[in-house]
Order: sequence, then C-alpha cells, then structure tokens
Amino acid sequence: MAARLDARATDFAGRFAALVTQRRDEATSVDADVAAIIADVRQRGDAALIQYTAKFDGLNAAAVDALRVTARDIDAAMVSCAKSDVAALETAVRRITAYHERQRPQAIDYTDNDGVRLGARWTPIDAVGIYVPGGTAAYPSSVLMNAIPARVAGVPRIAMAVPAPKGALSPLVLAAAKLAGVTEIIRIGGAQAIAALAYGTHSIMPVDKIVGPGNAYVAAAKRQVFGTVGIDMIAGPSEVVIVTDARSDPTWIAADLLAQAEHDPEAQSILITDDAKFGDRVEAAVESMLATLPRAKVARESWKKNGAIIVAALADTPALIDRLAPEHLQLAVDEPDILAARVRHAGAMFLGRYVPEALGDYVAGPNHVLPTARSARFSSGLGVLDFMKRTSLVACDSAGFDRLAPAAEILAIAEGLDAHALSLSVRRSRR
Repeated sequence: MAARLDARATDFAGRFAALVTQRRDEATSVDADVAAIIADVRQRGDAALIQYTAKFDGLNAAAVDALRVTARDIDAAMVSCAKSDVAALETAVRRITAYHERQRPQAIDYTDNDGVRLGARWTPIDAVGIYVPGGTAAYPSSVLMNAIPARVAGVPRIAMAVPAPKGALSPLVLAAAKLAGVTEIIRIGGAQAIAALAYGTHSIMPVDKIVGPGNAYVAAAKRQVFGTVGIDMIAGPSEVVIVTDARSDPTWIAADLLAQAEHDPEAQSILITDDAKFGDRVEAAVESMLATLPRAKVARESWKKNGAIIVAALADTPALIDRLAPEHLQLAVDEPDILAARVRHAGAMFLGRYVPEALGDYVAGPNHVLPTARSARFSSGLGVLDFMKRTSLVACDSAGFDRLAPAAEILAIAEGLDAHALSLSVRRSRR
C-alpha cells in the first residue's frame, strides 16, 4: 500500500519532508568496476570491446567492425516491422521534429551606443553518441527523443550504441534510428560503449557529447567521462506527480500512476488530491489493475515502496509540487493553467484530464528526456540547445576601443594583471 499523507495532520510537515528527500537510486556503487572497464578500453581499444561484448552480451566477433549494423540490416528491419508500428513511429517523428524545430535559436548581432559590435552565433556539435538500452526491453521512443533534437540542431554525425544480446536487436529500434537520422549504429553496450564513444578506439571515432539512458554502469560511466565529453544528465528513476480532484475518473488516474510505477521498482508515483475518498477509490483501482497488469511485480513494488497519496487543498499544491520538483507533473483539473502558472519546478507539465504523461512519452512532441530526483529545480529536459554551442562575437573600431579601454585598463590593474593592462595601453599609446 502506498503512503498516505494528510496536509491537515500534525505530522504532515515531517512526513512530507521525508518523502521529498527519500533516496531512490541504486545503493550499490559500481564506480570501481566502471573505472576499470574504462581504463581497459582506453588501453586495449577494440580488443577490450570485443572481450566485454562476448562476456556481457554473448556476442562473439572477430573485429569491432563486425559489430556494426549495416544499411542492409536496417532496411531488413524496416521491412520486418508491422506497417502500423512504422506509421506510429512516423507520426512520432513528425511531431517531435516539428516541436524541436521551434527551439532553434536566433543569432544575435547589433552595435551598441559605444559603436561596439556585439553578437552571438550558434553552431552544432560535430559528433554525438546516443546510448540506447537493449536486452529484453526495446525503446524506440528513446532513440527518437535523443536523435531528433541532435538532427534538428544540425549535428552531422550521430552514432548510436546499443547492446545486442546474442546479436539480437529490436527491428523497431533500428527503424526508429533510420527515421530519426542516426548515421551509424554499433552493437556494444554498458560502460565499455560509453568509454569507446568518449575516447575512441581504432575502429570507433570519438564523439563530443553522449546522451541517453542506461543502467547503473552506464550512468557511472557517463559521470566518469564527463569533461572529456559532454553528457546530457545522470538520470535517476522516473517519477510523476498527479494533481486532481474528485471530478476525474479514478481508473484513469490509477492507470496514470501505474504507467510510471511499471518502469522500475524505484520509480515513484504520487497523487495529490483534495478529496480523501477519491484517494481511496484511486487506490482501489490501482489494486484492481495490479491483478492483471503484465508488469505487476515491478509496478507493485514501486507503488508500495515509493508511492504516495497526499490529501491537500488544491490551492496549496504548487508549494508542495515545487518542493518535489517532479520529472512529470499532471494537472488533471478543469483549469490547469491557473495551477501551472504558480508552479516553478517541473520537468514537464501535462495540462488537463485528457493529457496522460504516456502521451508525452511517445507522440506529443516535447522531449521525454527530463530531469529527475528534484533536478528540475535547476535543469531542463533535453532539447536542440543541448546539441549546439554559443560563441560570442565582439568587434570594434579605434573609436569604440578608445571608449572602452580606459575602464578595462583600470580593472586589469586592480586585479594585478599587468599584461592585461599592457595589451590595452599599447593600443591607447598609438595616438
């Protein structure tokens, strides 16, 4: 049974604080193992990749190039997919692309009152690596959400690493890669894939940034290679906060809660409602659905360990939401914009009773790669700007220089940087 909290109770402040600070990440550290794998890949390159792929994925190859997915493989995968599946992917690609195209930044170029020209230009990253989880699960949506903003940004090389147990890959994942604009695919997973993308080997060119979800080993590897390459984020277990009143259908809300819970035993689903009896109906609906849900074991553990039902006045929910800073926020009320305007911290908002978070996972358009574990307080979801860099521009003639240099020289002297001051004064002495 999920935790029950009531904002009117005397112990609410303490219990809610404990809910906010509850840790849900994996307790076992894999940092040492990951560091050893990365060091081995850096030292032995292709040989290490071949060895780890055989060990962890049961896929034997004489050379890394044999692990590459060919154009023929991708075309065969496209043909093998059901037409309805490909059509759904195409719908998602169209909508995700259209949304992200609106994120393209504009260059800045102007001349200020001192006659100094100032500006900024945006250029794409040269090469991006996308990690896609493999194994028993297949996540074509993850391919789309990571590759499409990179393509829209203008990244010329998008390399995808995906583990392929016994060599098997989901045809739908390969179809998604083709539709999203991935330029190369290699059957390598785990920390060894992250090391190869970051540092390169004889057969794999390094990239400049690595994005995409993965297990604890992948997350630790991304953390360790950061600085050599950029990364998107260190994502934790998924989470949703749903705010609603008794006008919602409790079965809808129960399904929305379980949609998060089925991800992972450490995922978190929180319901905030102003009606305790409605909370009871939702909880009963959850129990009923768990009796038949295919991933009931995972969802039940998540709901029992991390789920919560909070009874609070709707007007008070924005303050609670901001403390939770959830990855996903559903406002299933009649006038969601009123509440949304008062919320500062959420990765993505879903406004109204007909916008379940699952819609955003696939076809709504905004990215589903979002900040978790309260990091929505200071970060945003993945987007086009994550695949671009901004370069500032400064230009001025002698008159503009003469207006600015005296103040710059004073500050350089104040900081004790004499060569800085000299680089200014030698130009001023031209007169």
